[in-house]
Amino acid sequence: MFATLLGSLPPDIGREDGEPTDGPADPIPAAIEAQERAGLDLVSDGLAAAGPVDDPDRVAARWRQAAELTSRTVKATIVGPCSAAAGDGGDPVGRLRAIVEALAEAGCSLVEVDEPAAVSTAEDATGRARFGELHRALTDGLAGRIHLSLALTGGNVEALGAATLFDLPYASYAFDLIAGPDNWRLVAQAPGDRGIICGALDPAAAADDRPEVLVWAAHYAASTAGRGLVRVGIANASTLAALSPERARRKLAALGEAARLAAVGPSDELAAALDPRAVDIRSAAMGRFAPGNRRARR
Repeated sequence: MFATLLGSLPPDIGREDGEPTDGPADPIPAAIEAQERAGLDLVSDGLAAAGPVDDPDRVAARWRQAAELTSRTVKATIVGPCSAAAGDGGDPVGRLRAIVEALAEAGCSLVEVDEPAAVSTAEDATGRARFGELHRALTDGLAGRIHLSLALTGGNVEALGAATLFDLPYASYAFDLIAGPDNWRLVAQAPGDRGIICGALDPAAAADDRPEVLVWAAHYAASTAGRGLVRVGIANASTLAALSPERARRKLAALGEAARLAAVGPSDELAAALDPRAVDIRSAAMGRFAPGNRRARR
């Protein structure tokens, strides 16, 4: 059970309220520190995903810089081939593969492929076929060398179909479950050996960050296909880049705390931390918890 960041952070994530608005010349150290303080286990450099126009060696150097700042696992994030093609009209697969190769050579163990264009791609048969072709070309021969994770944010992608998604050699999948609640059906259909990252924290500044939904999401995902909590993570549903630094840090803290609570499993500590109404309506996923049992323990 772990927590991680999807997308990027505000470039001035280290700034406190009242300080000058100019961000630091190098935002990576502040991004790493913010994620560590929040208790995230799988961290990133907090920057926008690398794309096909980026130099592979520079992307690898960026990952190395972040990795040297922490003892936690640092993932690298690249733009997915459909999203990249939509941006420049070309075929970016070769350039993206070169970036993954450079990251693997640098010692990176996990690359997240950020594919927001999947939402629009899923709308027609031609787009769905193109999605599969591009991702097979990107991942061919890489799956055994590095953990590849596919992040699908921004809306529902259920129309892609479980066969299209899970025939690809991604070791894990991150789903936006706020803008795309129908994606839960894909979570339920994912093979048990695939990791699932539940993007269940609403990125909106005014959204409630209490842990109930996140804990429920983790336990429900763990219950599907015998997956278990070891193959489940929680995350924000989409980027936090537009938030104020203080609000982004609160979102990160909510993720870290929810992951800690979810990992302890059914217990007095978890029961005490959650709203009893949430425990009641989610009792099927949460195991032993029920209002009657909770009152008896007081």
